[in-house]
Amino acid sequence: MKYTFEWMILVLIPFLCLNTSYAQEKGNSENDNKNIRSATDKPNFILIVADDLGFGDLSINGSTQIHTPNIDQLAFQGIRFSNGYVSSPVCSPSRAGLLTGRNQVEFGHDNNLAENQPGFDPEYLGLPLSEKTIAQRLKSLGYTTGLIGKWHLGNEPQFHPLERGFDKFWGYTGGGHDYFSSLPNVKGYESLIECNYKTPTPITYITDDKGNECVEFVERNQNNPFFLFASFNAPHTPMQATEEDLKLYKHIIDEKRRTYAAMVHRLDVNVGKIIAAVEDQGLRENTLIVFISDNGGPTDSNASINAPFNGQKGILLEGGIHVPFVMSWPEILLEGSIYKHPVSSLDIAPTFLKLAGGNEEEDNFDGVNLIPFLTQETDSLPHHELKWRFTISAAIREGEWKLVRLPDRLPMLYNLSIDKSEENNVCLEHLEKTRNLLHKLGEWDVSLPHPLFLEGAVWKKRQLSLYDRAYQVEQPSVDSK
Repeated sequence: MKYTFEWMILVLIPFLCLNTSYAQEKGNSENDNKNIRSATDKPNFILIVADDLGFGDLSINGSTQIHTPNIDQLAFQGIRFSNGYVSSPVCSPSRAGLLTGRNQVEFGHDNNLAENQPGFDPEYLGLPLSEKTIAQRLKSLGYTTGLIGKWHLGNEPQFHPLERGFDKFWGYTGGGHDYFSSLPNVKGYESLIECNYKTPTPITYITDDKGNECVEFVERNQNNPFFLFASFNAPHTPMQATEEDLKLYKHIIDEKRRTYAAMVHRLDVNVGKIIAAVEDQGLRENTLIVFISDNGGPTDSNASINAPFNGQKGILLEGGIHVPFVMSWPEILLEGSIYKHPVSSLDIAPTFLKLAGGNEEEDNFDGVNLIPFLTQETDSLPHHELKWRFTISAAIREGEWKLVRLPDRLPMLYNLSIDKSEENNVCLEHLEKTRNLLHKLGEWDVSLPHPLFLEGAVWKKRQLSLYDRAYQVEQPSVDSK
């Protein structure tokens, strides 16, 4: 049978059309699937917390002595908060607020964790079990959660990180650790590292060890949404640095300051490691990284500088609660910008929860989801006012006005727009403002529950004395040693 060319074309045309149509449908289907995957990809979260870092000790915040290129670069790749606050001027209550999104005094976590005091039940010596951590919330949404480093929210089994939402834990439950030594059968700063996913090797320099564990966590979980709490103890005491890093700052004559600078340098190196690991796994665009300090620098114990702010860790002047705070998420947030309105560490948990697909409005957060404010979806402010209470002291910030209340003197009122170093108490010049803020602060204060535990009474007198010290509110000159 002879087939003409015309006949073959007539026979093949339907098949060609069918195949072309199938190819187009297949291509559209693949594109649709790709879009669905992209739309439903949950962001990863990395929360990097420094311990007792002075506001003025990052080069991006004006340090003339310490160079922090990796933390600076993180800020250049995201948003730096020029009015970023924590909810407490000391470690444990600050972290309780940070991880729950609630002002910790609302649930009785007013004091730093220490030995249990007479009359208090040791079963409550930690982050109350009534409170959900952001790790618990994210885990319920399909996230793998990990804590590398410091906990400081309770030593009893019921408070352990693995009972509070973390799948993986490498670190210690206390408030600090030696940088070079961990020993068996020893409690406190030289205790052995705990780990639930491998046998820990002896520590080398603990800041490096934490950085390495964070890198491994990212590599292990690159195919799953994850939350990593990178909880450093640098530059908290004890003042210990590597010889290599001390040589970098040998020009600083003061030994404590030199050691501190070296410790901050090593922290910065390991922040860089974490960022590089995220980039190496191709995760940077969809990973929200937050860097913050848990409180201001304790200038009297680690030679930190909180300039331009007055005060230090342990008190409610700006030097104790106004901290370095950076948020970077290349996929969404504008790079290299500065957000000037007050924000709080309490905002981190609700922000993470909303982005992970949860509903932050159903929870009793004191913080807010920051993303609509940072992307200019709304022109309102995250907070009209912020309040603090810590043992003997309480404070409120409303707009540019801030009032601090102490037991042994008139209240201290500052206009931060013209007096960011809080050097001029104007409470008597603005009596109506003083009365108004005292009333608001008092109304809130008397509504709070009793503390669940207390520090030793000796700390109250010490905290009061810190308000009378002179603080360095200017950076050292470039030539200063």
